[in-house]
Amino acid sequence: MKPLTFSATLDALSSIGEYVIAATDKAGLGQKQAYHLRLAVDEIATNVIVHSCPKSEPKPLLRLRVDLNEQDLAIILEDTGLPFDPHQTTLPNDLHCSLEKRKIGGFGIYLALKWVDQLRYERVGVWNRNIFVMKRNDC
Repeated sequence: MKPLTFSATLDALSSIGEYVIAATDKAGLGQKQAYHLRLAVDEIATNVIVHSCPKSEPKPLLRLRVDLNEQDLAIILEDTGLPFDPHQTTLPNDLHCSLEKRKIGGFGIYLALKWVDQLRYERVGVWNRNIFVMKRNDC
């Protein structure tokens, strides 16, 4: 699949979702895996769009590409926003509480980390790189 580049705006999320679903179809992933992968990518992309760039600066860029082999499908989401490693986030510890009693924030990153087989983060120059991996043999 051809890589795509977007301005980091909320309008990009639907195209990002379509790209991820096309990749899961090509990889032959099941519906549940496809949903989990799309949600994970969407949550991290949304965080980039909403939180990664001060208002005085131009919007960061988002790049999306696929790495597909016999064992895995990897969606690589890169952005030029502020450095942010999702593994360094304090995950919510109040998931057992009612919605009214839970603190706001962190649930999207929690889902992204829990619902894919692997989420790797790298900082390469000015780019954040999040690599979402789903095993193809779990279909």
